[in-house]
Amino acid sequence: MHPKALLDACADLVRLVLKFDHPADAVVSRYFRDHRSLGPRERATLAETAYAVLRRKLLFDHLAPSGSGPKERRLAILGFAGPRDFLKSALSDPEKRWLDQCDAVRTEDLLERHRHNLPEWLVQPLKQQLGDEFWALVDALHRPAPLDLRVNTLSAKRDEVRQELRQAGIAAEPTPYSPWGLRLADKPALTRLDAFSRGAIEVQDEGSQLLALLLEARRGEMVVDFCAGAGGKTLALGAAMRSTGRLYAFDTSAHRLDALKPRLARSGLSNVHPAAIAHERDERIKRLAGKIDRVIVDAPCSGLGTLRRNPDLKWRQSPQAVQEMTVKQAAILRSAARLLKPGGRLVYATCSLLPDENEAIAQAFTAEDAGFSPLAAAQVLAGLKVPQADSLCSGKAGEFLRLWPHRHGTDGFFAAIWTRK
Repeated sequence: MHPKALLDACADLVRLVLKFDHPADAVVSRYFRDHRSLGPRERATLAETAYAVLRRKLLFDHLAPSGSGPKERRLAILGFAGPRDFLKSALSDPEKRWLDQCDAVRTEDLLERHRHNLPEWLVQPLKQQLGDEFWALVDALHRPAPLDLRVNTLSAKRDEVRQELRQAGIAAEPTPYSPWGLRLADKPALTRLDAFSRGAIEVQDEGSQLLALLLEARRGEMVVDFCAGAGGKTLALGAAMRSTGRLYAFDTSAHRLDALKPRLARSGLSNVHPAAIAHERDERIKRLAGKIDRVIVDAPCSGLGTLRRNPDLKWRQSPQAVQEMTVKQAAILRSAARLLKPGGRLVYATCSLLPDENEAIAQAFTAEDAGFSPLAAAQVLAGLKVPQADSLCSGKAGEFLRLWPHRHGTDGFFAAIWTRK
């Protein structure tokens, strides 16, 4: 595509994502469906330009008024994800001079808000948790996330899949913590690979893999993935169970569960039973009360741990929305807990960075339900021979799993574990 045409397309996509009518990934996907002639490189440039604008929105909003032309074009120029000389071949002389002036602005001369590019309501809880590490988190959130894969251990071995990818020209390294993971430097078209077609690999962040690992699902057990969504953890659990026992994938969204069906078909698993439920007190849940060995609750949350992938969330969430979410999270956790038999394990997890959705929910549950004993995440991970288990955890004696993009290279995740007495 000609540079000017590609820049125009970037400006058009930036305009659409900044409406915040829908999640940015859905807007980008819809744009690609409507423009099927775009090639892989053009799609990558378009998507990364839009996400760059979302990541640095406050800074770009600060710089844009000194330029000329439509605002979405100025923002697209500032966030353009392609080579600089390619971009400049699409610009007028005044635009080139303006861009050079913007590039010359020193980070240390900027206001804090133009450096962190976060809404103010989110800054304070992050600074309270991280102190001086706050700026390391900011730097991590400004970079795109790597592509992590989970090897389906039911049918494949990590080293063999890694070698297969290498032969296809794809560099992959073992993830540092998860024994199932591979991390890719690039983002190739995975759907064209035989490893994908036969279900040997699935896209899944290493942090999400560790959540499934914490449950320690075993052969022959009755297990529930309470908020299964598209089933990433469900598939990991099914493989850990060696396709034995019974694994229920519950979710209130039949649409999300539909996305599990093709993945399940590829996986070779026969023990997974997806079921849409009306709410956390659904009759299906009541019938299983006291019968389940292990339950994982990856609760609906703000998603702020995924800002590398979904930078629009920081502009689409609010303190009020988070507070409403915590009420739902506590209710879901209580209902899920009723499923467990004595000796059963419960894992509560989110992909949020906020204590209100994490430690506060877990501590309140422990205080109000004497029938459950907390289990230290560090102890569980060490027992599973996960490297540097203590460094992945927080709280007294490593009570909680607490993953951060800047520390661990994963999305931001939290997990708490209990055993039913």
